[in-house]
Amino acid sequence: MMRKFKTILISLVLFSYAPFGFACEVCKSNQPKMLEDITHGQGPQGNVDFLITWTAAILVGFTLIFSVKFLVMPKENRPDHIKNIILE
Repeated sequence: MMRKFKTILISLVLFSYAPFGFACEVCKSNQPKMLEDITHGQGPQGNVDFLITWTAAILVGFTLIFSVKFLVMPKENRPDHIKNIILE
């Protein structure tokens, strides 16, 4: 069990530092300063693209925060919880 976990952990570390995870030289030169070493291809072209990107990033952040919050503290013992309403 521990050996399998160790193998997975080492694999994740190696893949996260692999050079194919970064942009190539051509893509790096075509990207805006903020994204120049992260992605391949054409980057955001205008303010609307940046607005869409940042709005999506904020929504993903809120989703992550609330997912962790409700996984850690589900508060299922409250009388108004959906589980208690259905089971009555």
